[in-house]
Amino acid sequence: MNWCEYPGWLLGSEVFQTYGCRMAGGLWVTIELVVISVVIGFMLAVGLAIARLYGPRWAQMSINGYTTFFRGTPLLCQLFLIYYGLGQFRLFWQDIGLWWFFREPFYCALFTFTINTAAYQAEILRGAIQSIPRGQFEGALSLGLHRWATLRHVIMPQAMILGLRPLGNELIVMIKSSAVASLVTLYDLMGATKLAFARSFDLTIYLYAALIYLVLVEVIRRVWDRVEIRLTRHMALR
Repeated sequence: MNWCEYPGWLLGSEVFQTYGCRMAGGLWVTIELVVISVVIGFMLAVGLAIARLYGPRWAQMSINGYTTFFRGTPLLCQLFLIYYGLGQFRLFWQDIGLWWFFREPFYCALFTFTINTAAYQAEILRGAIQSIPRGQFEGALSLGLHRWATLRHVIMPQAMILGLRPLGNELIVMIKSSAVASLVTLYDLMGATKLAFARSFDLTIYLYAALIYLVLVEVIRRVWDRVEIRLTRHMALR
């Protein structure tokens, strides 16, 4: 028996046996989308949060507008604007050599997810930085550290610990929200599930998809809890 057929045989589901491999491939697409977008989004969020707090006024206002827009509008709307909206400017993208990017649903979804999660993570980090007592800054300055060294070596490590839980929540939200990628013809987990249903008309395939999402989220939650306990164990000893 093919290894891909084993889960379907185990669960007694013919539709899962038939489309299990395709759903496994879709799951991998989902993981790729979420991991890459969250990692790149985090790197962008660090710079956005710092610029929002300590940058020039024009930068603070621009970043505030950016985070307000992407946190206040649906992810699906953003995905459509990028995939279908920017896709209308085909000649322009061809002239500057970027049509290969905006014609692919995977890249458009990745770009959308990245700028969306960057907005959320930037606000999480901004709040975490602002939660650090002012005395931490003053103590670092009294030791001769300039502002950027203080942020890098004193403030950001503490802010990361404070922001660890909401950052984990953001990762989980992105996993569940990634299902909208299926609406731009991308065969992620939900896209593969929709295809299986369209061919089989068996609603139980959505139950299996929900269980896969549930298992994935639960694994991440438990791993994140262990990481948080490990990184904050010194605080519990106080």
